[in-house]
Amino acid sequence: MQDLWRLSAADLASLIRAKKVSAMDAATAALARLDAVNPKINAVVDHRPEDVLAQARGIDAAIARGEDAGPLAGVPVTVKVNIDQQGFATTNGLKLQRDVVAKTNSPVIDNLCKAGAVILGRTNCPAFSYRWFTTNLIHGDTKNPRDPGITPGGSSGGAGAAVAAGIGHIAHGTDIAGSIRYPAYACGVHGLRPTLGRVAAFNASLPERTIGPQISAVSGPLARTIGDLRVALVAMSSQDVRDPWWVPAPLEGAPRPKRAALCLNPDGLETAAEVKAAVADAGKRLERAGWTVEEIQNTPPLREAAELQTKLWLGDGYEAQLDAAEREGDPGALACLRGNRAKVQPFDAARVLKDAGAAGDADARMAAVLRNLCRAADAGIRRTAIPRRPRPARRRLLCAGMAGADAADRHSLHGAARANSFHGIGRARSRRRPDCFRSLSRGSVPARGRGHRGRGNAAGAGRSCRLTQSLPDERTDHGWHI
Repeated sequence: MQDLWRLSAADLASLIRAKKVSAMDAATAALARLDAVNPKINAVVDHRPEDVLAQARGIDAAIARGEDAGPLAGVPVTVKVNIDQQGFATTNGLKLQRDVVAKTNSPVIDNLCKAGAVILGRTNCPAFSYRWFTTNLIHGDTKNPRDPGITPGGSSGGAGAAVAAGIGHIAHGTDIAGSIRYPAYACGVHGLRPTLGRVAAFNASLPERTIGPQISAVSGPLARTIGDLRVALVAMSSQDVRDPWWVPAPLEGAPRPKRAALCLNPDGLETAAEVKAAVADAGKRLERAGWTVEEIQNTPPLREAAELQTKLWLGDGYEAQLDAAEREGDPGALACLRGNRAKVQPFDAARVLKDAGAAGDADARMAAVLRNLCRAADAGIRRTAIPRRPRPARRRLLCAGMAGADAADRHSLHGAARANSFHGIGRARSRRRPDCFRSLSRGSVPARGRGHRGRGNAAGAGRSCRLTQSLPDERTDHGWHI
């Protein structure tokens, strides 16, 4: 039999459930692969071999008892170092958080374990998960396994590098603005950014984040095949009561015509010739697979959405984020924050609303968004959800004017799932302005930050799912250069 680490997650799980190989065999092979290649790329920055083997023994024991071991039975999976795993530090690439040791698992890890996965190790990310490069002062640099001279991407660069190098069959990543999609592209694998509400997320070890990151940060899978993305998404997306954003939307809906729009110069951007060629080739492959592909000359505007997302992501609590970055001393995080200062300040809600008349269109629209959110919160209307959290003083708020009533309809890999609205999320109402808006008006955020889901550059703004390099019925050619 070929090296087990080369198999897809779906194929490996099938062999383990059929008792043709054991979970211990798969875990041993994964640890051997990690030992062989990780010193050259530094993708996994924390792992405990004995714990990995103990998890595998548990899977084998369950199968021996005749129990259903789950869709990921015995499959080694990596998780990003910015989510809670019991007994491990949730560093998010920070020296400041080296002692933040989780007492419980995040929902993502619990769901993966319920599906039978074996957590192999924790993957690297840039400080604060801010950037499209993966380097920090606590764990060091992560290299691209295909070419150490180019970035593995970020912020889930360790995840992309690990799965590309065969360290684990699936990798967990997080994404605000490209932090799953860009590492998948950079490392030549596949990545899926689900819509907010699909995959439950919560870090008990750290304070809650402000509203901007809450409504844009998600967890999702990276893998070497599209089929593995599918099985990983199913496993990750089970309900967890700790996350009131979670939505019970179906993963698949009614069949629809397979139609795709192809644009070589989105929003008038200059596009490199090799990128145009790759996109055109993808269109041809879709056509051969039975899709209707229509080339369009332009897309809806992207720049304004990217600017607004950057403001929501970095603007609320900017000074606190900058203070934390200065205490950490990470040059990449400081470059990110200082370079975006003019784009995101001022963010104080009262000042933004006061200056809206004299501001440009983008600021006026931002002011309108904030005004609508505040009105919705004060009125306690049905389409505003203010769910209760384990920490009652910090609540998450969802307004249909920002997230959209049908945001969850983009989750399905077929693009066919539909969810009528987010009305089912936490019906708690309040006549007083929620804590998150007091945070907005103060422009403050806890100095330690939330730090549990990845953040990339704002150019990747958007809520819909993205499949990186997802061509039908074809797998990437894995040319590992390590």
